[in-house]
Amino acid sequence: MADGFCRGSDRSRAKPSAEPLPRQGYPGPFMPAAAQQQQQQQQGTDIQELASKRVDIQKKRFYLDVKQSVRGRFLKIAEVWIGRGRHDNVRKSKLTLSMSTAPALRYCLGDFIDYYAPLSPVGSTGSDDHGHRVLKSELIERDNRKYFLDLKENQRGRFLRIRQTVGRGHGTMGYYGQGIEQTIVLPAQGLIEFRDALSQLIEDFGSEEADDPELPEAASFRVDNKRFYFDVGSNRYGVFLKISEVRQPYRNTITVPLKAWARFGENFIRYEEEMRRIFSCSKEGGAEAGFWCPFVPHEPLPRM
Repeated sequence: MADGFCRGSDRSRAKPSAEPLPRQGYPGPFMPAAAQQQQQQQQGTDIQELASKRVDIQKKRFYLDVKQSVRGRFLKIAEVWIGRGRHDNVRKSKLTLSMSTAPALRYCLGDFIDYYAPLSPVGSTGSDDHGHRVLKSELIERDNRKYFLDLKENQRGRFLRIRQTVGRGHGTMGYYGQGIEQTIVLPAQGLIEFRDALSQLIEDFGSEEADDPELPEAASFRVDNKRFYFDVGSNRYGVFLKISEVRQPYRNTITVPLKAWARFGENFIRYEEEMRRIFSCSKEGGAEAGFWCPFVPHEPLPRM
């Protein structure tokens, strides 16, 4: 059987039932009407709404709703755009993320706000051919979901597009399907107001589970024309460190589980010490100064 259970025995197969078993999920003699109604009511109450905020930006309305199911709290962001014309139309789009992912989104919004603030107005450079130029991009990856954030510019202005993709693996929250894509577009003028509304919801409903450990804050630094990001996260597999190397428009990322951090650190320290000896050898006369030099026969350094 498809559900993995054997219905009946050899005796029951020898004497088949006069009435066939109903298909799973469909009404039949083994599911009375009252039980069906009770099941439908229970499915409708699985998701509980905790709070909601509305942010108006230009011609758009954004609704931030904190909800809770048996699998945890999550944030649903809905974008509503009302068109004006002969036939008014309403367009809606949305994306959904867990409350544990919301702080990462708030952090990225802060980066985009800092980047957007000193920019000159659109069109002040004397060129009207902007197309859809990408100014800045970020990526959030959490719980089998990816959130692509792109600050773009065209002849009408600047906007932040947040695109969410969900892999085909089973997620931890389980409140939407597999292999789908959701997108919302925020006008850049309302990023601060949107970030503030998100921050208030995180402060009120972010600490969903008291047993979750407090993770270190994200860090980054620039080397030449590259920037390196260090983000500590967690999912159902445990704690991990995401290291990203960004050189516009490219981004390379690796994820290191917590159990491998010590070995990564030992190897970094080892290579740093060896390179320090090599550079000291070059500056102070190599073997005459008593340092190991790659061009002078010497016993290899012990492995750490």
